[in-house]
Amino acid sequence: MIIKTPRQSRSLLAKAHLSAYEAKHFLWQVDTAVATLTLHRPERKNPLTFDAYAELRDLFLALRHAEDIKVVVLAGSGGNFCSGGDVHEIIGPLTSMNLPQLREFTQMTGDLVKAMRACPQPIIAAVDGVCAGAGAAIALAADLRLGTADSRIAFLFSRVGLAGCDMGACALLPRTIGQGRASELLYTGRTMRGEEAERWGFFNRLCNVEKLSEEAHALARELATGPTFAHAMTKQMLHREWDMSIDQAIDAEAEAQATCMQTEDFQRAYRAFVAKEKPQFSGN
Repeated sequence: MIIKTPRQSRSLLAKAHLSAYEAKHFLWQVDTAVATLTLHRPERKNPLTFDAYAELRDLFLALRHAEDIKVVVLAGSGGNFCSGGDVHEIIGPLTSMNLPQLREFTQMTGDLVKAMRACPQPIIAAVDGVCAGAGAAIALAADLRLGTADSRIAFLFSRVGLAGCDMGACALLPRTIGQGRASELLYTGRTMRGEEAERWGFFNRLCNVEKLSEEAHALARELATGPTFAHAMTKQMLHREWDMSIDQAIDAEAEAQATCMQTEDFQRAYRAFVAKEKPQFSGN
């Protein structure tokens, strides 16, 4: 198993601009502050390898310091999102590892989810076709999810003899679709189709297959041209307030909003309102 060391991670973290980043285990494209990360092994429904996990983790860690990326669109190639860990390159080797090695792997996969949640950029998952196992967990970690009627989401850990508590699923899924529904999916490992996923709140909306990428990127551009400092604050508070009482959350939001009121974007919005114009935000 190859897991990047902290030294290697820091070298990526040091980069303040990621537009020119050259990904090794997936596709990475940037257009006007919107990054598109495409899992790209279409012949096998885009499964993950040890190296792919490590690079994804390091990239999302680096995004915390990226000044040129405002929104990330996460997608898959060939009509599928991600089939989870590669059966031959991950699942097989895991059966031969000892407990410390297994912990190293599960910590790495968890660190990917933590990095996605901690980066300031909103992440939009565009999910079509198969979205299973770790792929479902990665989609769940995104801030917004668009799907299609052909989407097939399965937290199938129980089907391979594992617990449903993987990559934060037992914490994130109940908060997204409710405790009872999450329990059903995590215990049974059954597939949730696109229409059911939208009805249950996993997807923000469904799109036609042909329009999925277009709509995901339109949403991304809308967010990228908005008050991105404020968006980052919203994301941060959405996560932080899970651990707060209502009164604590109200106090934290008062401090957060006061900070946003000091930005130039707030001033721009006021001046545009007075002039009856659309504000042009700059993220500061």
